[in-house]
Amino acid sequence: MNTTRATSAAKARPWYTHRWPWLLMLGPALVVIAGIHTTWIAFTRQDALVVDDYYKEGKAINQDLRRDRIASDMGLHASLRYDAAAGKLSGSVLGLGESASGRLSIKLVHSTQPEKDISLLVQPDGGGTFEASLAMLDMARWQVLIESEQRDWRLHQTWNWPQQRSIQIAAETSR
Repeated sequence: MNTTRATSAAKARPWYTHRWPWLLMLGPALVVIAGIHTTWIAFTRQDALVVDDYYKEGKAINQDLRRDRIASDMGLHASLRYDAAAGKLSGSVLGLGESASGRLSIKLVHSTQPEKDISLLVQPDGGGTFEASLAMLDMARWQVLIESEQRDWRLHQTWNWPQQRSIQIAAETSR
């Protein structure tokens, strides 16, 4: 008889005093909150991977391929090494046994965050070696682009820092 009263008292309580309805509503409520947060991220962050003018990008790719062929014809190759303790990026650019002449543009492009891209302008010495001050690199997959100041040739490769302390970049062979 006493258990019957407890059961009927439990049944007589309103639904919101029980814990099971709240537990069952928690899942859908979390999904709604996550959806609102995702929508907020989508509208407040700029999508840096979308290109506005695809035609110009296609023309630029063809120019880049031409510059790759010129670097290959010149037999260019480069080596880069980053010393984090000293904050120095050092390296050399050589082609067919000769050092590259003129100033060089070195770009380190972060794979996912364009605001972390780094551009350096270096002057190699007579032996083709150079050194530049560089703040601490983030652990990331960097796209390395080395080109002449006139942009008539280029060398490029991916660099996984800090797994690779140094890299060797060779011009791709002509096709």
